[in-house]
Amino acid sequence: MTAAQTFDNLTFLREWISAPLRVGALAPSGATLARAITAEIGPESGPVIELGPGTGVFTRALLDRGVPERELALIEAGSEFAVMLETRFPEARVLWMDASGLRAVDLFGGRRAGAVVSGLPLLSMSPRKVVAILDGAFRHLRPGGAFYQFTYGPGCPIPRPILDRLGLKASRVGRALANVPPATVHRIQRRSHRRLSEGWR
Repeated sequence: MTAAQTFDNLTFLREWISAPLRVGALAPSGATLARAITAEIGPESGPVIELGPGTGVFTRALLDRGVPERELALIEAGSEFAVMLETRFPEARVLWMDASGLRAVDLFGGRRAGAVVSGLPLLSMSPRKVVAILDGAFRHLRPGGAFYQFTYGPGCPIPRPILDRLGLKASRVGRALANVPPATVHRIQRRSHRRLSEGWR
């Protein structure tokens, strides 16, 4: 393990200790999962929003896919992570905030994103918060855009009632068996152009 990896792991552990439900894992995601969750994304997908980037493992994978750094908006609730991301990706827009408030933010001067990549632990969140995150994300996505979410379980981490309420559909599009623990990737998209719900009631 390199010094940089050790530093990242320690940072992740500190953030997990301070907010285990928000961070959701003891260590950063691996390169195999990063490749899997960004496999369908390229330069044409920009701008791209990343939720919960942590130490930037998925961010680096997005850059490797050809997405320009200036076309990235990194939404991070952890203060230590946010400072790290600003240093590592100075051309990206880093916002230190909870992703449930995404709806109220203008990320790209009115331009809409082609993809959202999420490293958030949705399974540990309340239905109301998951709805707020998805609602905000899809208000920033252009038609045909997709929300990519990974999970350590075999099924979609977004419950079917929430997908139905928001007019969304989910497809499993990748696996990262070499990740620790193994993970699957799901693509979430609109079923139609119907307006998303105002919230969870």
